[in-house]
Amino acid sequence: MLALCTGICVDAANSAREADQHANVDDMDLKLSGRRVLVTGGNSGLGAAMVRAFAAEHARVAINYVAHPELTAAMATQLRDSAGEVLQLAADVSRADEVATMFAQIDSAWGGLDVLINNAGIDGERALAWEADAAAWNRVLQINLGGAFLCAREALKRMVPQRSGVIINTSSVHEVIAWSGYSAYSASKAGLSMMAKTLAQEAGPYGVRVLCLAPGAIRTAINAAVWKDPDGQQDLISKIALGRVGEPEDVAGMAVVLASGVAGYVTGTSVFVDGGMTDYPAFSHGG
Repeated sequence: MLALCTGICVDAANSAREADQHANVDDMDLKLSGRRVLVTGGNSGLGAAMVRAFAAEHARVAINYVAHPELTAAMATQLRDSAGEVLQLAADVSRADEVATMFAQIDSAWGGLDVLINNAGIDGERALAWEADAAAWNRVLQINLGGAFLCAREALKRMVPQRSGVIINTSSVHEVIAWSGYSAYSASKAGLSMMAKTLAQEAGPYGVRVLCLAPGAIRTAINAAVWKDPDGQQDLISKIALGRVGEPEDVAGMAVVLASGVAGYVTGTSVFVDGGMTDYPAFSHGG
């Protein structure tokens, strides 16, 4: 009887503890209501998911875009019931003048910025290094790395004087995993990681955090040709320890947490949301 009671009591205690843990997560207030957030490349893919996630936390969200204004307008209309406020800002992040104008518009509307999500980016056309077009190669770096710097520079001009703020750069597992045919993309993401570390070092004394969010294989339109093909999807899954392709919400949820005070002691690093891709699951059967 004692053994039975002990087992029942242990099970009950575990169940109660699990229930408390779930309740704490569900009831957690990330205190993002009214926070001023800019998401570049925010009208599609991961950017759109992050915009929705911040809007769900009642943040004020600015959606940056360079194409498809109709998609941006439709998203803004959908979100205005949940978000504190939604702005639609057209700008090519690789152009310093357009970035400066975008931040001036944010200043006019909100008087500053609390969170920058540097998400705009392209992967470019696949080409081996000796076959690559130099202009196309540079364009990837101009957007992915140069654009992130230009936006971070403007954000820091505002965050450093107010002694608070968070910059999250959308990096990739390819900041540490080579990707044949995409040397520009991989170089841009590796560069983004080191840039974030350097900016975190510079801005840390002023209470500003800078870090990278590094997704793995996520189910978005940009890689639909792979995950919609059964063989391609199976090959992709074989590279992921958790055995599934990620969803945009997996990344967006982490972005919201990292932007909040819950992650207030996290800076100068990359947080991988990759299902264990960087754990190289192919080695689980030996090397």
